[in-house]
Amino acid sequence: MSIVIAIIVFCVIILLHEFGHFIAAKACGIYVKEFALGMGPVILRKKGKETEYVIRALPIGGSCSFEGENGGYDEDDDPTVTLPYSRDEEERNPRAFNAKPVWQRMIVILAGPLMNLILGYIVVVISLITSPAMASTTIAEFKEQSVSGAYLMENDEILSVDGLPVFSVSDVSYKLQSSDRKNADGNLVFDFTVRRNGEKITVKDVEFMTMEREDGSTGVYFDFYVYRLEKNFKNVVIEGFRESCSTARLIIMTLIDMLRGKYGLNDLSGPIGVGTVITEAVKKYTFADVMSIVSLITINLGVFNLLPIPALDGARFIFLVVELIRRKPAKPEVEGMVHFVGFAMLMLLMVVVTFNDIIKLATGGFK
Repeated sequence: MSIVIAIIVFCVIILLHEFGHFIAAKACGIYVKEFALGMGPVILRKKGKETEYVIRALPIGGSCSFEGENGGYDEDDDPTVTLPYSRDEEERNPRAFNAKPVWQRMIVILAGPLMNLILGYIVVVISLITSPAMASTTIAEFKEQSVSGAYLMENDEILSVDGLPVFSVSDVSYKLQSSDRKNADGNLVFDFTVRRNGEKITVKDVEFMTMEREDGSTGVYFDFYVYRLEKNFKNVVIEGFRESCSTARLIIMTLIDMLRGKYGLNDLSGPIGVGTVITEAVKKYTFADVMSIVSLITINLGVFNLLPIPALDGARFIFLVVELIRRKPAKPEVEGMVHFVGFAMLMLLMVVVTFNDIIKLATGGFK
């Protein structure tokens, strides 16, 4: 049952991403040839009024194909099919993607990732509503054996840690877990900016002890409690937005850390790894925890697609920005080759990551 839930989660996330492109294209009057969920062999094909709706065997992707998105009409279209425009090459197709103003094409390209970010926010709100409590960023009291209590005070509102602005308590947790700066006593140290008695102050070298986790690794001892927030409409809406922003920023920082060499390919997970995490979460954790994981996945997809990587929406948007500046589009064959190379590299990365996922699954590497 948990595996089915994981597959449904994947399908919903992908479906809404492509639906974002689809509904924006329809609103702009663009002819949508095909709306597909999944990759690989076709298992179901249904012809609508003008769009073909397709379900493919592997629920790990999707597509929304527009007429003229690669420059002009497509040569491989069936000439026996009646389309809402002329096939005469000399006649410009007003419903082709490339015939629309640049600003409309930008909207269509951004609509997919935006839909994922909106879904992520909604899921975060659901997680907050169903969780036992909502945490603030204000210190309530310190635990036993606390060392940070010698620097921080109860009722301090945490504004930033080591220069990172704090949106939610998860930002504090992330920053405390991702640093290795230690003092002579071996304690981790951080610079906190807090609001204390209405005044904004910076507290240098706040100490935190380390502790051994269940898996044998070493982490920081989070030695204070924070106040709970009242669950009302205003707080849920605001905290949902703050938590969504925190998640998006965490994803970007993780990608930057990858480029710096902090993380390697073995730290990445593909559909199998992510599906395994969802499956295990369904078995072990609460509904709110599962929703938190789902929000991370869908926001991750939205942010990742906005990156200027060839074949992704971010790179297509960059080409449109260049077209807007130059007042003429790039050559279709040039843009097509750039996206083809990017797609090939992404597929190669997918194969490598999937292989690693299989090895981890076989050896019990997923925790």
